[in-house]
Amino acid sequence: MKKSVTIICVAAAGAVAITGIVAGTRTNIASAFGQDKSGVLPGDRPHKPWPRHTPRPTPTASVPSTPAPTPTAPTTKPTVTPTVTPTTTPTSTPTQPPPTTPAPPGSFPAGPSQAPACKGTTIGTDQNAAEVIDKAPAGTTFCFSAGLHRISRTLQPKASMTLASDQGAVLTGSIPLTSWTADNGDWVTRGVLPTAYGMSGQCEDNVANICYLREQLFLNGKHLTRVKTRDKVAAGTFYADYAGNAVYLGDNPSGQSVEMSKTATAIQSGGTNVAVVGLTVEHFASVPQAGAVVLGNGWRVFANDIRWNHAIGAMLVNADGAVLDKNLIRSNGQLGVGQYSTTNGRIVGNQVSGNNTDGFWIADWESGGIKTTWSTNGAVTGNLIKENRGVGLWSDAYDDNRVFSDNKIVDNAADGIRYEIGRNGVISDNVITGNGLGTGRGSGRSLWDGGGINVNTSTNVTVRNNTLAGNVNGISIQSRTRGNGPWGLNVLRDVIVTGNTVTMRGGTTSTGMVQNSGAAIPIGEVILKGNQYVLDSLTADRFQKFGQWFSAAEWQAAGLDTGSKFTTG
Repeated sequence: MKKSVTIICVAAAGAVAITGIVAGTRTNIASAFGQDKSGVLPGDRPHKPWPRHTPRPTPTASVPSTPAPTPTAPTTKPTVTPTVTPTTTPTSTPTQPPPTTPAPPGSFPAGPSQAPACKGTTIGTDQNAAEVIDKAPAGTTFCFSAGLHRISRTLQPKASMTLASDQGAVLTGSIPLTSWTADNGDWVTRGVLPTAYGMSGQCEDNVANICYLREQLFLNGKHLTRVKTRDKVAAGTFYADYAGNAVYLGDNPSGQSVEMSKTATAIQSGGTNVAVVGLTVEHFASVPQAGAVVLGNGWRVFANDIRWNHAIGAMLVNADGAVLDKNLIRSNGQLGVGQYSTTNGRIVGNQVSGNNTDGFWIADWESGGIKTTWSTNGAVTGNLIKENRGVGLWSDAYDDNRVFSDNKIVDNAADGIRYEIGRNGVISDNVITGNGLGTGRGSGRSLWDGGGINVNTSTNVTVRNNTLAGNVNGISIQSRTRGNGPWGLNVLRDVIVTGNTVTMRGGTTSTGMVQNSGAAIPIGEVILKGNQYVLDSLTADRFQKFGQWFSAAEWQAAGLDTGSKFTTG
């Protein structure tokens, strides 16, 4: 009799992250592990859509336009140039980036170096950019001059406006903190924090629970670590006492630049067909699940560097036909890119790396690279998604007819690709390596925890021509009890896995199917065929089906992966 294992069903709590946020509270979240007794896993019911949250910019006092260092040490801020007197006449044709084209294989040119020349109304570092934009007619092109532009109020472009720079303009949502006093070995400044606010989101450290706090500190451009209590303050850290309106710093600030993120959102408006080109956008105190740059209908956000913002770098919200392409989107506190309720949105040719710097839950709360929900058509293609502390690329909750193709997805802490409670998806021609090995609480190494590709309770999904190697698992097909949604009962049906090359060596890595008792997969609903597996040994158990382990020969004898090849190497 074939050997078997006992599978403890893990609740896929990821979609839960999009509930309960508006009220500043959390609904039930699935426990990390738990037996399925009721037929519905805790926290595994269908979930509400991403809240249509419009962050309110935090009013700030006027601050000097003094450049400060960028968060990346090798890079220096451009020298501030004299302000050119703006003209009030809009250009007849807005400066637009070139048409988007897929990056060559293995090449991911992105960021302000890709921006075209800007010709239009100049905005200098000593001007209030929000006021200048407010006063101009629709269709105006604005060219931000070199240097640091402090944004104390969200920029709200009108229809067909272009906000651009070809000179290295930096938009920052931070303010300088200059009034410090020594205090029992630390340094303190007072009167700079907002009133205390409620928690939203789930943190990796669910004891301290401080990831949601938005006002982040930067010392000489370096992101400092927040600690929960005053007694934990040390070099490289800070503590924000909201009740006492005091910030404590572990480093002597004398002669150094200390900045605190304050303004919530850099750019957002109801204007259609807006272009944002060639800007660096950093240090915005964005609310969890909200973006520093929020795209609308027909927007093109091209060749920017969006970094070190508290929550999401760039967010597509009700942004039909929007394109996010050739941007550097890195080191944001929660997630690189988010998308919600968007038709035909495209995320193309970006470098999305190092996101979730502020400690959101790695395994199951929307942290990491790119996450899309409740969206129809469109694609995520040709991106480099690397070293994010969470899922690399995640479709969660009612995405329909989405294509994830030609991405390189490398060394993300959780799954490489997770396709969860969706339908009509295509996952093709991606290179997926080294993912799923860095999850923390509530996650293990079984197929319930995913792997290179994880298809979870979705319908009509094709996984083809992908190359996977060195992931915690190969391809995981999961069927869970997820309740009802807009399409009826959420089930796993009609999944085809073909033409993939999957390398699995060592440990417990495997490919296969898992199901819980309330979500049995009918025969014939999952087809694996025509794949190539590279294994450490042909006799090693590298395949699973509903708790049983199989070697390559046993797997095929069970009627799975017909026409597939199994080699060692």
